[in-house]
Amino acid sequence: MNQWFQEFSWDVFLTNTFLLIGQILLALVAFSLALSIGKRMISGSFLKMQKRKNMSSGRIKTLEKLSINSFYYVLFFVLLTVIMTIFNLNPAGLIAGAGVVGLAIGFGAQGLVSDVVTGFFLLLEKQIDVDDYITAAGVDGIVEEVGLRTTLIRAFDGTLHFIPNRNINNVSNHSRGNMQALVDISISYHDDIDKAIAVLQATCDQVAQQEEAIKEGPNVIGVQQLGQSDVVIRVLAKTENMMQWAVERKLRKALKEALDANNIEIPYPHQVYIEKTVKA
Repeated sequence: MNQWFQEFSWDVFLTNTFLLIGQILLALVAFSLALSIGKRMISGSFLKMQKRKNMSSGRIKTLEKLSINSFYYVLFFVLLTVIMTIFNLNPAGLIAGAGVVGLAIGFGAQGLVSDVVTGFFLLLEKQIDVDDYITAAGVDGIVEEVGLRTTLIRAFDGTLHFIPNRNINNVSNHSRGNMQALVDISISYHDDIDKAIAVLQATCDQVAQQEEAIKEGPNVIGVQQLGQSDVVIRVLAKTENMMQWAVERKLRKALKEALDANNIEIPYPHQVYIEKTVKA
């Protein structure tokens, strides 16, 4: 024991330790620099591709983020190999051993494989792109990222949903082609329906001239429903993608003002109080 302490050199130990730490830090710095440069190069390449091939911005963002994620995984694997080499470990031997372990746990990783396969077909078939408004796995929102394992959907209340790709059994993409703006507006039973329709249509024509997002209409379809105290008239229009809600809001305001200007009543619930007097 005493002989071991005599042979042990603190100078050599500290030198080797600092050298080891320095090599690890150098590897981490190189990893960070390579990742930063790689991201810029990938983003620049896709920007040039968008200009040359005139691809949609959503498709470009989807492929760009997927490429950056794939680049990160490859670079991380390289970093792991370098650190193993610093500790004098044989990466080839560990990878071969990991193959046996991977075979043993393969049945437990079926979900991960299913995520990757489903994500691949989502991208291959162009079912969704970044910035698309979709319904998938019971979630409505805007696609922020389509990865090989998960898809990120931002709901309209701001919640970010991380959905495993295997849970996306069907996709409803609301962002392909023009969208529909629908407005139902009520008038009272005492008002002239034909006059109301004429007033509403004239207002719709004015809004169509002012709003570039409207691609078709708006048109007054006619009486949609006879309610308990109102007659419901429906207005339809086709708009640019994701502009349907803004057009609906503008239409409601303009139609309400037009009805007020023409003394056409929009009914609302009334409460009638009957006072009963008791004779003495």
